[in-house]
Amino acid sequence: MIVREGFRKMLELEDDFQVVGEARDGRQAVELAKKFRPAVVLMDIAMPLLNGLEATRQVLKAQPATKVLILSAHSDDAYITNATKFGAVGFLLKQTSAHDVCRAIREVQKGKRVFSPSISRRLDRLHRLSPPSLDREGWLNHKAAQLTSREMEVLQLVAEGKANKETAAELGISIKTVEKHRGHLMEKLDIHDAAGLTRYAIGAGIIESSIQLTIA
Repeated sequence: MIVREGFRKMLELEDDFQVVGEARDGRQAVELAKKFRPAVVLMDIAMPLLNGLEATRQVLKAQPATKVLILSAHSDDAYITNATKFGAVGFLLKQTSAHDVCRAIREVQKGKRVFSPSISRRLDRLHRLSPPSLDREGWLNHKAAQLTSREMEVLQLVAEGKANKETAAELGISIKTVEKHRGHLMEKLDIHDAAGLTRYAIGAGIIESSIQLTIA
């Protein structure tokens, strides 16, 4: 929350920016994007309930004209690859200066793609990899690409240690429906236990390992 407030105050100092909303989790980020239709969304990846990757996918599905700029403390290949696959047009590290963040927002609003220098170098390397290698590096392989948004939401909540009843309450669906989605997840990913789904979610950058360790 402190970090989020800091960024809001920083952006409000710019005459050409208007902060229309700030979200405490990925689900709220999607709701606010649908409500306010912002030109640019500054998105973190590690968020509860709905991670920034899936939030990005849902925001862009609802508001294709919105530009999503990822601002993350993590630069693992999985995060970078999956963020771009899900439609983000930029990826900055959190140690990026305030001036450079503001510049990046203006650039993506103009239709350009902006990445921290170290991210650009890693993207170049990933693009040179053969498709099979990219799958191993990025984790978001053809199996995961078949997951629906709801299945991705269930996957995150399972990985965060939520029981079926808690997941059902969080998503506003029945326990039976949660069980159905879990079954589809296991079938599509060829993973047949919650521990395996958790390992997959961490490797794919859907949740951070620290989140799981906190609730364990």
